[in-house]
Parts: sequence; structure tokens; C-alpha cells
Amino acid sequence: MKSALKLSLLTTLVAASVANGAYAADAKNVIFFLGDGMGPSVVTAARIYQYKEDGSLTMDTLERTARIKTFSNDAQTTDSAPSMAAYMTGVKMNNEVISMAQDTIAKEPGRDANGNLGVDNCPAGGKSAPTILELAKAKGKAVGAITTTELTHATPATTFSHICNRNAQYAIAAQAVPGGAGYNAALGDGVDVLMGGGRNHFTPWSASNKYGRADGRNLLTELAAKGYTVAATKAEMAAAQSGKKFIGLYSTRSHLEYELDRTATPPLGEGATQPSLSEMTLKAIDLLSKNTNGYFLMVEGGRIDHALHGINAKRALTDTIAFDDAIKAAIAKIKETDPTLANTLIVVTADHDHTLAFNGYGKRGNPILDINRGYKDNQPSKDADGNTYTTLVFGNGPNRPDLRSNVDSATALKDNYLQETGVRLASETHGGGDVKLLATGAGAKSFKGTLDNTKVFDLLKAAFGF
Repeated sequence: MKSALKLSLLTTLVAASVANGAYAADAKNVIFFLGDGMGPSVVTAARIYQYKEDGSLTMDTLERTARIKTFSNDAQTTDSAPSMAAYMTGVKMNNEVISMAQDTIAKEPGRDANGNLGVDNCPAGGKSAPTILELAKAKGKAVGAITTTELTHATPATTFSHICNRNAQYAIAAQAVPGGAGYNAALGDGVDVLMGGGRNHFTPWSASNKYGRADGRNLLTELAAKGYTVAATKAEMAAAQSGKKFIGLYSTRSHLEYELDRTATPPLGEGATQPSLSEMTLKAIDLLSKNTNGYFLMVEGGRIDHALHGINAKRALTDTIAFDDAIKAAIAKIKETDPTLANTLIVVTADHDHTLAFNGYGKRGNPILDINRGYKDNQPSKDADGNTYTTLVFGNGPNRPDLRSNVDSATALKDNYLQETGVRLASETHGGGDVKLLATGAGAKSFKGTLDNTKVFDLLKAAFGF
């Protein structure tokens, strides 16, 4: 009886100590890597593409794993807004909603005078859901969000903004400018590091910037006045000094180039001046790590998703490899000062699946993007009508022929080849399957089993000791 009483008292004392902050948090720093649309088949295909069947991606080597359920509040198959917001806030939201209360209804923004979606139609008085980035900022940590998409795109937007519809990107941009109209006051003195594309959402409309802001504001000028270093190229990013906040927008309009195209010169002439995701990640760590209280950083490989929507597996896989390279670079850099990751938690996951699938019984070693060749005889596999087919296909999308014909290797391996699909849709959709989560470092032991995506937020908070 006495032993039971002592155990009960000890449990109460421990709980009280934890509640009062007497026990140190596991993680001083957290880096949350998000591969947009990077479902299990994408991960496997990228691994084979780069390292063959028996190889490993860097993310494969992280010792803690979990399976994540991704459904949203109103849909079996989520879009990126509520799925990422679930990780960042712990709240299950409706599709298209960015970091708001569960009952928030998505309301499409209206067209401004220039025909852009510059009119925020969200009802006044909506309740926001605090994000892990905001909580970290409130605790005195440095915070950042970087992406290969537009900075105002759904995934990065969930970390620093609150709005009823993901397409209100001009309003999302305004939420990042300290002291300005529409600013998200929960960010304190502002997000310390921001990087991505979509400069047009921050700059005023003009004859040469037809996708610019109709309100005439130049948010980059406003950010510079608040002490931000503003960069538009890889070189300007590299030159940025620590001690100042930083925003890098490396595309005049829209997203950064796919990794396959980044070093080429696209029509706008910006690809060759854009940093890789690895370079952005290393720079962000440099800038954020100057804060002795630690930091939170979100890193998104966002164009994986775009290539999958476009049923272009080659660009999806190369962007997945670039994303994995950023994970590798980050871990190597952090281990220079934190060799065992005793102070740093690394989490890698995806927000949702896609409909990419493996086809047939391909021979081991056959190029994953090639036509399927049988494991018994290494001869091209044939469908029921005698035609060859590729190993990778999509469940839906625009390339469903009414009558199939042979696919040859030269065609299948081209950069711009579009995989065949089962159901004809204008654009490939997300998939509703579970995704993987991998973790290493401080607090990683808690990431295990099958989890709802909202539970990841609780584990991030616990790792930080919030």
C-alpha cells in the first residue's frame, strides 16, 4: 500500500515538474522537411532511379518511422492546405483552408481590377489556429520557411498565415510584413528567413508585372524598411549577412524551376540564377542558427507535387532526389556543431499521396522510367493487346489513349515524356493513401506507429517542450 502511494506521489511530482518546465526539452532546433505529394511509390521510384533497388535515399536511413493518415475534415483525399496545416497546427481543416479553425469554410477570393485573385473574401472574425512556427517565435526562437514553390503557396503559407482559402495569395503575402496592413501579429517581429518564388505577390501591378498587386504596395520595400535583406538571385542570397532578417524570392512570377531545368535558361531567364533547395537550406540554417535559443525551419520540396499533377515522372523523381539531397546537406552541416543531433530534431514526411503506381513484373535493374521488361527473359512486357508499356503509370490524368500503341524506350526516357493514365482527367489528382514519416535526432523516438497527421503537431510541441 505504501509502495503504491509512493509511486502515485512520484508520478504526480514528475507530471508537475514537466508542466512547470523543470525538465529540459529534447530539441533546441527542429527542421521539418515536407516533400509535397511524395507518397510511398514516389519515394521508391526515386530511390531506384538514383541508387538502384538495393540503394538508399538519405531519408531511408533515418531510424524512426511512422505511417501518417492524411484525410482532411471534409474529404477522403486532401489538398495541400489542410494536410500541411494539420502538421503545423494540430487541427483537422477543410480542403483549401490555411491554418484556421476546423469549421472554417473555404471561400474563393475575388478578381481585382487587373483580373488577379487579389480580393480576399474571407468573412471577418474567423478564428485562426496557432502554428508551430508562431509558438517557436513566441518562445524566442528564430523561425523560417523555404520552398521551391511560390512563397505564398499552400504549404509554406500554413506556417506563417491564416486565411480561409489558399488561393488568396496576395493577402497571404501581406500577412508576412511586420506592421503592415493585414500583418499576422502572431509572428512578433516577423519570420526570420523566407525563401521561394512568386515575387509578383509582393510587388505592385505594372505593365511589366501584370500579375502584381492591385493595391500598389511594394511589400519587399516594406520588408527592407523593417530590416530585411531582400534577395532575388542565388548570388544575392550567398552574400546575405547574418544578424538581419532575410527574404529571397527567386522567381518573378510563379514557382522556381524544376531541378531538371534549374541550370538551364527558361523563357524568363531566371533558372540559372536560382539556388538549389540544398543551397537554400544551408543558408537558412546559417542565418537561423545565430539565435542562441534555437530555431524552427520548414523546408518544402514543393515541385514534386507539380510534376506529378503533370504526369511527368522524370521531373517528379529528380525533384525528389533534390529534396533528399537537401536533407543530406542539412544533417551534415548540423553535425558539424551537434554531432549526435542531441539538440536537433529532423522530421521528413509528405502531406499527401498521388496516383503514381508500379506496373507489371519488371526485371531488377531495368530503368524505372523505361518500358517494363520481364524478370524472366528481359524482354519487353506486353499488354493484352500485344503492346509495350512503362513500369510507371498514373491512376488518372490527361494521357489516357483511346487505343493503346507500343511505347519505345527512347520515348519513355525523354525528359518530357508523360506517363499513361487509367482515368482521363484534365490533371492528375492527389491520392488518399497514407504517407511515411521519418525522423532522427532529439525527440525522434516519439514518432512511431500509425498517426493522424494532426498528432505530429503534438509531437513537435513536445520535442520543443512547449
